[in-house]
Amino acid sequence: MDLQLRDKTALVTGSTAGIGYAIAKQLAAEGAKVFVNGRTQLRVNEAVEKIKADTGNHQVTGVICDFLKPEQVAALISQIPEVDILVNNVAIFDPKPFKDITDDEWLKFYQVNVMSGVRLSRAYFDRMIEKNWGRIIFISSESALQIPAEMIHYGMTKTAQLAISRGLAELTKGTNVTVNAVLPGPTLSEGVGEFVEKLAKDQKKTVEEIKHEFFLTIRPTSLVQRFLTPGEVANMVTYLVSPLAAATNGAAIRAEGGVVKTAV
Repeated sequence: MDLQLRDKTALVTGSTAGIGYAIAKQLAAEGAKVFVNGRTQLRVNEAVEKIKADTGNHQVTGVICDFLKPEQVAALISQIPEVDILVNNVAIFDPKPFKDITDDEWLKFYQVNVMSGVRLSRAYFDRMIEKNWGRIIFISSESALQIPAEMIHYGMTKTAQLAISRGLAELTKGTNVTVNAVLPGPTLSEGVGEFVEKLAKDQKKTVEEIKHEFFLTIRPTSLVQRFLTPGEVANMVTYLVSPLAAATNGAAIRAEGGVVKTAV
């Protein structure tokens, strides 16, 4: 299937690994011009070169930005003044008891997970409306609907993304611009993989035992009973940013393996 993305310009934040990397790679494979983002030159360069090698698309460029630093966000926007597709993927997570989450940590999570998407959407949205075409995606989480007791601050930011994406979509009426959120479930990204390995080491268990226990005790409602792959989430995102998904706007699309126990 041709997703009609050839030569569209896309920016995917937090795309040197995990879901973001998988999205950037799939967009490149579809012929899009892709900006890969990370915090360090080394990680960005490695991701860019790997995507080029794997897809044969040499219209892949790296851009450095730490979304905790507004001045770096401003520099990114200056470097990339216009995009057709914006995927707000960058995020941080850290399981922690509620009583131990400091004010600074609440603000840090909000800055990275929420304000990154706000700042970039504010920069690119009006131009999309003027061109009468554009796609904005917020990578939220099933944690937006089922706030995890072990990461309340993370869940808060993911719920906020749903509100922002729906509100922005209200401003697209009568245009060919869409704004949607995608809600992945537990996904074996680089960060999650490292977390699982640490748990296994700390508990003197195998990684497979930890994975099995995770879906027995922490996410027992999962219907697939396994971690998703980043590519499975990227499949959904790549379709939603394509012209073929023109009828989907203002939606919160679940790609979470059936963790959320609601019919809608």
